[in-house]
Amino acid sequence: MVATAATDDDTEEAQQQIDETEELRKELAAAKEAAEGNLNKLKYLMADFDNYRKQMEKHAASRVETIKAELLLKFLNIRDDYQRAIEGARQKKSEPAVIEGLEGILKNIDSLLSSEGVRPIEAVGTPFDPNVHDAIAFSPREDAEENTVTAEIRRGYMLNGKVLRPSMVEIARKIVKNSDSANNGGAGGEE
Repeated sequence: MVATAATDDDTEEAQQQIDETEELRKELAAAKEAAEGNLNKLKYLMADFDNYRKQMEKHAASRVETIKAELLLKFLNIRDDYQRAIEGARQKKSEPAVIEGLEGILKNIDSLLSSEGVRPIEAVGTPFDPNVHDAIAFSPREDAEENTVTAEIRRGYMLNGKVLRPSMVEIARKIVKNSDSANNGGAGGEE
């Protein structure tokens, strides 16, 4: 009986170890599953953060471009003032040194604008485009095609392919000669 009792104890102990091992395997499987779930959550969180970072960088770059455009518009106004000053100095036949000085400053401003990507919009002789031109006047013309820019009142500029300031222009309107009414005079009323 002693041998049977020892065998029963060994069997019981072995069964207990098997049960504990099975319990540990279940706990390990649950821990692995939780770890995989946490790893997936971490991956999604990292991807979300990376997207957020990229969005913030894009927003910051856009804001920098907006501020740059506002500053360059101020330089364009200064450029316009210098252009008018040069024209006024030439009309009043000012000293050549004064005119040369103003022209030198204007060249420096143009160089600065060009280095920042500002390009003038070519307007005169081109078809009117409401995306880059503001029509402020119409001129009756026989020598120009309808809706062609005939004069540039204020030069427009582009910055990196976008309109920084539209050109203020005058566009042609065809003169329509009504030959029927001229030929018939008042003949329509006599019938």
